[in-house]
Amino acid sequence: MIALASDTLPAVLAARLTEEQLQSVREAARGQRLAALAAALTLPEPETLTAVAQAAGLDIASNLETDPAARGLLPARLVHDYQIIPIQFGPAAPEGEDAAEATSSTPLHLATAWLPDAIMADWLRTFTPRPLVWHLAVPERIHQLIIENFGVGSGALEDGDESYVAPESVQQAEEVVDEDAAVVRFVTDVIKQAVEDQATDIHFEPQEEQLRIRYRVDGLLVPVPVPENLLRFQDAIISRLKIMARLNISEKRLPQDGRINFKANNTVLDIRVATAPTIYAESVSLRLLNQKKEAYTMDRLGMSPDEQAQIISVLDYPHGIILVTGPTGSGKSTSLNAFLRKINSTDLRIITVEDPIEYEVPGVNQMQIRSEIGLTFASALRSILRQDPDVIMVGEIRDKDTAEIAIRASLTGHLVFSTLHTNDAPGAITRLVDMGIEPFLVASAIELVIAQRLVRRLCPNCCAPEPISKVKLLETLAILECDAAEAELITALKHPVGCDRCRGTGYRGRIGLFEIFRLNDELHELILQRESTRTLTQAARKQGMRTLGQSGWEKVKAGHTTLEEVLRVVTVVEK
Repeated sequence: MIALASDTLPAVLAARLTEEQLQSVREAARGQRLAALAAALTLPEPETLTAVAQAAGLDIASNLETDPAARGLLPARLVHDYQIIPIQFGPAAPEGEDAAEATSSTPLHLATAWLPDAIMADWLRTFTPRPLVWHLAVPERIHQLIIENFGVGSGALEDGDESYVAPESVQQAEEVVDEDAAVVRFVTDVIKQAVEDQATDIHFEPQEEQLRIRYRVDGLLVPVPVPENLLRFQDAIISRLKIMARLNISEKRLPQDGRINFKANNTVLDIRVATAPTIYAESVSLRLLNQKKEAYTMDRLGMSPDEQAQIISVLDYPHGIILVTGPTGSGKSTSLNAFLRKINSTDLRIITVEDPIEYEVPGVNQMQIRSEIGLTFASALRSILRQDPDVIMVGEIRDKDTAEIAIRASLTGHLVFSTLHTNDAPGAITRLVDMGIEPFLVASAIELVIAQRLVRRLCPNCCAPEPISKVKLLETLAILECDAAEAELITALKHPVGCDRCRGTGYRGRIGLFEIFRLNDELHELILQRESTRTLTQAARKQGMRTLGQSGWEKVKAGHTTLEEVLRVVTVVEK
């Protein structure tokens, strides 16, 4: 057992820091101290964790499993404030009556994100007489386990033991502790957790006997663990969200739209809020847009050198239309932003019309549409043509009017970027014709169409090769329309394992799949003849176009993702 003190940074490590660095580590939140120390020592976090554990004489707990028998011993607020979690160590702890008998004799193993101090140990002893055994662990994993076992914001809405008083640093951040303040803190915790999980959306969904909260992370909806008493605060939570978005809280029969400017630590969010009346209460959806979000380059999008070369050759054109297609959430705006940054220079006047503006591009004139006052894509595009632009980016072609103006702009000497909702790249051509655009205009204006999807990327820390059966591989390659001969050389593929870094999912982040459709004389003729999407696809494939399925297979072979992920997003095209 280590000697506990108010300053728990081991002397051997403290001696390597300046007074300013030492102060920054002390002032950081408990869950952030390891990261602060790693930055001060200029070491990776895993090495820093090992150094702290060795200096303090503690074990490092990996592959944590919580101790369900000890969960009820500690208040959720204490667990959140001190970032600790009871864990299983050795045989599983007894439950029920046996657990009560073992309370005073069985050691309580606790994983902590930072070294324990005397105040923290004293508080724990007020709730349990069991001997305390400390283990250090990855802070992100501890935080995730706390969320899974106690729920997001459980510390704010706890109804339990009132004998626990939060640390002074937490008390100073809270001016009042009534129910309204608890709801405010809960909503803030839910949004902050969404930012940490890199969620793009938050959904508050009232059900018959619960308020369900879900995040959209890496394209998938993930249920959020919530406190058991959340239903009691449902109306207050929905009202709080509507107040933040400056909506009419008394209007519960009609859908409403609003926005929230939210600041958390160094993150500034522009949150788009939409409410909808349901049979139990209003459902609230939040779209999270990070105003300071790091922009993506073409490399970071996951484009191969060959794909980049095909696109860059068209980016140099003085006129024409470049379309990016795919469903909502497939990264179309992110790709367009990468293209704009690639060509951005002082000798080009670039103007964009977006809804919403997801990335700020230095030197580019960006316009936010406001349909409520008549500023639509079409009306904004008409205005832009009088602004002497060289390059125009239209967030989305939604109707014939916008499509006609975009094509007219490209034919009069402008390079136009835009997006369209289609399943594949050749489908963009038939979609425009179906809108009422003449085929000869489509063939003359469109230079390049890129269809894309996003698949989850394997966690580099834990993914491992696994043998794969030839039968399964051949079946999958057939679905993806890939060459069956490639299965002959494949005996194993990487698969997700799950670790503390990826929170047990086996995946971290996403990577793009791309289908690049470039028009030539033969395809022009097919478009003029109003041929179907299937005919255009077959002709393009004969000329070397790689489909989304083939692009996914390349990513699988490179170890970036899995066959299951590619099938999940690509086979929708076949339905």
